[in-house]
Amino acid sequence: MEIWQMRVALGLLLAVDVAVAIAPSAAPSADASPATPLAGRSTVNQSHYLQETTSWCLEFLDGLSPDQVYATWIWVRSHLIAPVLQVVVSLCMIMSVMLVVEATYMTVVSLGVKLFGWKPEKQYKWEAIKGDDEELGSLAFPMVLIQIPMFNELEVYKLSIGAACGLTWPSNRIIIQVLDDSTNPIIKDLVELECKTWESKGVNIKYVIRSNRKGFKAGSLKIGMQYDYAQQCDFVAIFDADFQPEPDFLIRTIPFLIHNPKIALVQARWDFVNFNTSLITRIQKMSLDYHFKVEQESGSAVFAFFSFNGTAGVWRVSAINEAGGWKDRTTVEDMDLAVRTTLMGWKFLYVGDIKVKSELPTTFKAYCRQQHRWTGGAANLFRKMAWETVITKDVSLLKKFHMLYSFFFVRRVIAPTVAFLLYCVILPISVMVPEVIFPAWGVAYIPTTLTILNVIRNPRSIHMMPFWILFESVMSMHRMKASMAGLLEAGNFNEWVVTKKVGDTFKEKSEIPLLETSQTKFTDRVNVPELGFAVFLFFCASYDLLLGTRSYYMNLYLQGVAFLVLGFNFSGTFSCSS
Repeated sequence: MEIWQMRVALGLLLAVDVAVAIAPSAAPSADASPATPLAGRSTVNQSHYLQETTSWCLEFLDGLSPDQVYATWIWVRSHLIAPVLQVVVSLCMIMSVMLVVEATYMTVVSLGVKLFGWKPEKQYKWEAIKGDDEELGSLAFPMVLIQIPMFNELEVYKLSIGAACGLTWPSNRIIIQVLDDSTNPIIKDLVELECKTWESKGVNIKYVIRSNRKGFKAGSLKIGMQYDYAQQCDFVAIFDADFQPEPDFLIRTIPFLIHNPKIALVQARWDFVNFNTSLITRIQKMSLDYHFKVEQESGSAVFAFFSFNGTAGVWRVSAINEAGGWKDRTTVEDMDLAVRTTLMGWKFLYVGDIKVKSELPTTFKAYCRQQHRWTGGAANLFRKMAWETVITKDVSLLKKFHMLYSFFFVRRVIAPTVAFLLYCVILPISVMVPEVIFPAWGVAYIPTTLTILNVIRNPRSIHMMPFWILFESVMSMHRMKASMAGLLEAGNFNEWVVTKKVGDTFKEKSEIPLLETSQTKFTDRVNVPELGFAVFLFFCASYDLLLGTRSYYMNLYLQGVAFLVLGFNFSGTFSCSS
C-alpha cells in the first residue's frame, strides 16, 4: 500500500473513531479494551476529543498534491463506493426482472380475456331478475343497502345522493344510507336537508351521523352495518361521495350475486368526468385504466381475487360478516376486507363493462396524499396479513403464492422501490462512479418493455406516454417513501387525509391549459422534496455532460425538469380548498 493510501485508511479509521466516541453507547465496559486507539474517552471531554481527532485527521491528510487528492478519490470510489453501488444495481436488476415478468403475465391474461371474449356472463351464471312475477312481485328482488360515506363533501353530495336515489330497483327493496362524518355544521345541515328532500319523494333514505370519526371511512361503514335494517339486507353497494352510478347499476350487478353463491363481490370499473381537465388528470386516467384493464381483469379471470377499490362495488352482506366486518387498522380498509374475505374461500368478480362516473384529484398535493394512503396502507397490510395468508387452509397453495408474491410483494413493495431506487438514485449517482456497470437489458430493454405493455392496453394514450413516464418518475419518490413507511410502520404511515372534490366547478372554465398553477399562496404551492431532488438530478446531469461519459445526461435533465415542474406545483388546475 502506498503512503497516500495508508493516510486514507488511517483517516477513515479516525473518522470511525469519531463516530464511536460521539455515540450515546460509546463508553466501553470496565473490562473491555477500547474499540479504536482513541476510543473510551469520558463524555465530559467529548467536545475537546472531537476537535483533537479532527485536527489529527487533517494532519494525516495534509500535504497531498492535487494529483494525490484525485488519486485518493479514484481509490475510494473504486474500492469503497463502486462495490456497494454494484450490489445495489444487482438487486435492482433482480427486482426489475420480477416486475417485468409480473407485468407481462398480467397483460397476456388481460389480452386473452379481450381477444377470446371471456366476459363475466360466460364465466358465471347471469339471468335478469324476473320482476313480472305476479305472485312474488317486488319480493323477487333481494333487499339492497346503498352506503354513501362522506366527509365535508360540499361540492358533490347532491350528485352522489341523487344518483343513488335514482337507481332502478323496487322502492320497498332498497335502502339508501348516507353516512355523514362532516365536521362542518353547515355542510351537515345541507346533507341532512338533501336526504329529507328525497325522503319526501318516497325514497327510503337514512341519514346517519356519529359523535366521532374513529376509524374514518372503515369506522363509518362499520357503524352503518350495525343497524337492524342493514343486517336485513342481502347485499350492500358502496359509493364514495363523488361517484354517480347509472340507474341500471343494480340490475346489471346483483344477478351475478344471486346466481353464484360463492361470489362475495362484484366490482365495476371507474369512469372519470374530469379526465380532460388538466395534464395531471389525463395521466391519472392512464394509470387507473391500466389498473382496471390489466390488474383487476387478470386477477378476476385467473384467481377470482383482486383488491376491492373501496367504491363502485356490491358486496354480499354474509361474506362481510363472515370475514369479521370492516376494520380500521390500515388506511386501505377496502383491501383489508378483500384479503380477509378471500382467505375465507370467497370469490370476486370484476365487470369492466359496467362503469361508474367519478372524479379524479385535480391538484398534485391531493393526488400525492391519495397515493400515500393507498401505497403505504397496502404495504402495511402486507406486513399484517402475510402470516395469516400462509397458515390459512381455505385457499390453494397457488392462490396463496399469487397473493403474497404477485399481489403484495411485487406490486406493493418491489414496484415502487425499484422505480425510485434504480432510476432516480443509483443511476444518477453512477455518472460520478463510472466503475458501476449497468446491463443494457436492465436500464433499456426492461423499461421499454414496461412502456410497451402499458401502451398495448392504452393505445389511445400513446401520445401521453412521455409525460406519463416523467410524472411516474416523480411519483415513485412518494410511493417508495409510503411503501417503506407502511412496511416498517414508520412516520405517518397510518395518516388518513380525505381527497378533496370539486364537483361541477371545473366545468365553469371552458378552456383550461394543460399546465396551470394552483391559486394558493407561494409557500403552500412549493414542494421542497421535489425541488431538492430536481437540484440533485440537474447536478448529476451536468456532471455527466461535462465530466462523465455523456450516457444519461439527457434522461437526467428531463427527470430534473419533471421534478422542478411538480416542485413548483405547475400541474393540475386549482386548489381544492373548500
